[in-house]
Amino acid sequence: MPRELSLGNGRLLINFDGRFNMRDLYYPYVGWPNHISHLGGEKSRIGLWINGEFTWLEESGWELQVGYKPGTLNGRVQGVNKALQVALEIENGVHYRWDVFLEKVTVHNLAPIYREIRLFFYHDFTLNESPLGDTAAYLPDRGVILHYKRGLHFLINGRAGSEGFFQYATGNKRFRGAEGTWRDAEDGHLEGNPIHHGSVDSTASFRLYLAPGEKGEVRYWIAAGRDWPEVARANGVVLSAGLDRLLAENGAYWQAWARKYDRDFGDLPPPVVDLYYQSLLVIRTQSDSGGAILAASDSDILYEARDHYGYCWPRDGALVAAAMDQAGYPEVSFPFYYYCSRVLDPRGFFYQKYNSDGTLGSSWLPPVHGKKSIIPFQEDETALVLWALGEAWKKYRDWRLINDLYHTLVRPAAEFLLSYRDARTGLPLPSYDLWEERRGVFTFTAASVYAGLKAAGLLAHYAGRPEERDKYRRAAEQVKRGIGEHLYSPTLGRFVRGIYGDDEGRAKVDHVLDASLLILGVLEVWPATDPRLRRTVEAVKQGLRVNTQVGGIARYTGDYYFRRSEDLQTVPGNPWFICTLWLAICLAKAARGLEELEGARGILEWAAARATPAGMLPEQLHPYTGEPLSVSPLTWSHATFVSAVETYLRCRRQLQESGSPGGQP
Repeated sequence: MPRELSLGNGRLLINFDGRFNMRDLYYPYVGWPNHISHLGGEKSRIGLWINGEFTWLEESGWELQVGYKPGTLNGRVQGVNKALQVALEIENGVHYRWDVFLEKVTVHNLAPIYREIRLFFYHDFTLNESPLGDTAAYLPDRGVILHYKRGLHFLINGRAGSEGFFQYATGNKRFRGAEGTWRDAEDGHLEGNPIHHGSVDSTASFRLYLAPGEKGEVRYWIAAGRDWPEVARANGVVLSAGLDRLLAENGAYWQAWARKYDRDFGDLPPPVVDLYYQSLLVIRTQSDSGGAILAASDSDILYEARDHYGYCWPRDGALVAAAMDQAGYPEVSFPFYYYCSRVLDPRGFFYQKYNSDGTLGSSWLPPVHGKKSIIPFQEDETALVLWALGEAWKKYRDWRLINDLYHTLVRPAAEFLLSYRDARTGLPLPSYDLWEERRGVFTFTAASVYAGLKAAGLLAHYAGRPEERDKYRRAAEQVKRGIGEHLYSPTLGRFVRGIYGDDEGRAKVDHVLDASLLILGVLEVWPATDPRLRRTVEAVKQGLRVNTQVGGIARYTGDYYFRRSEDLQTVPGNPWFICTLWLAICLAKAARGLEELEGARGILEWAAARATPAGMLPEQLHPYTGEPLSVSPLTWSHATFVSAVETYLRCRRQLQESGSPGGQP
């Protein structure tokens, strides 16, 4: 189920699905480890007991609206159960400074009688993604529940008025037939077992007495820390400052952060503007304080595979960082560049992906091709980090980027890009493609290498290295020339996806139409007026359009990933947000008058209309129903939306200033 709430501060990240189940809890890194879902499907949740009847909020009897308090990273949930005559309003959030999850639950008794209502909070925690050695304990002197293991502590506390827990229980789960303390809760009474170890869980309850039409409030929090003093301190902060005050300041902080600039959104409608701000906030939740930018934190992909998207791909991170630089948020992008300098291989390249702590992530890219040992990597990842860093330098002129990163990141990566090329064609040598499906020489990779070497030349100039500047610039032009000579098909009138070489050195051209060709326009390898680029953009626009009511652009013809249709004429592949928004960027750059911006604006409106109710952008959509497929949210999707909006507005301003047709002179 897609995540509808992501609440985080760069260390503690908590995700909720559309039925308000807490599905992911990451600490102390964004993306690792997940202390709830390690197999797929585990959840922590809220239940109510009213006059002998019990219900979990995820059940069908509840009408739920799960989303954000507008413009903030505070969640807002509204729920009504007509059969039980009760309504809930919930506000929650992860504090921007303290590693504590805060939640305020307002219960409204809609019945015409006085009633006792009990709230149950169930905690299905598996610390460090392993059930071995966990302990859950109730501490009577503090009135709290503590889950701990090694260097991890989670303290759970709350108040119903001035009262703490009404009842509690700890126990075993998924072991020797034990279902968990959630089952104990369903009779409205918890047995009070104070401690358990191994594969454990816990449940705490609060009690309210409400007259007809009366509202009552429960305040609940989880403090995360490395040891007892850390969580005890955070617990003390909540008790002394008050949960309401902390929630209010958290909402105010994130609203001010997202709207720190006065922006003129021109003719963009409110849904696009709202999604722009929502995207900034979502991206921030997926960004670790140590610099890693997570691809996605939705663990439900574990239903499809025994791995997830909870890694930092340098490519994804570079494109996200570049979008945040376009928007003016170096506090997100700069830590990423420093993170990259720490994980770069000594030979000057990045492997496929990394964990948030900087260790090497899992991979499926073979290190052998035929009988030959190869580097199992995607060269575009190395190149795009350099390109993004160059864009950041042009934006901010911050000398830290030169002083700190030229010798540790720029030069070694540029030297690798320089050397890893075919002397005859000038193109990069084979590596795996951005979709991680095939190995060859690809237009996307070559365009990225061109942009990366060009950026390296710029940075070398300001680092006072003229010989390196000239060397990188010459190499960039050689790559560009190679793209034009070897990756363009006069017969098709467009660029091709790539080239594969056989053992005899013969080249096989891959003519499959692929949306990644749009990177030529995104990175401005050629100006938007170049006829070869214009024909390529038009080919993608026409040939990869999803011809259903959902619309959008597919990755490539015959895309198999999460395929939902075999009718390739109608559905060449599922619509992807990044591919569709790349088209918007290319259309905006090609516009010669304000009226020609209509296509790009239409795509931005399409994206806003296809977001989930809470404003999340998944990786892809079902081509007929529009429901999210794969992970949601995908950080790259939100970043491409931000980039597309920024590009649209920049192009619109330029057209207005130039006095172009339809513009204001």
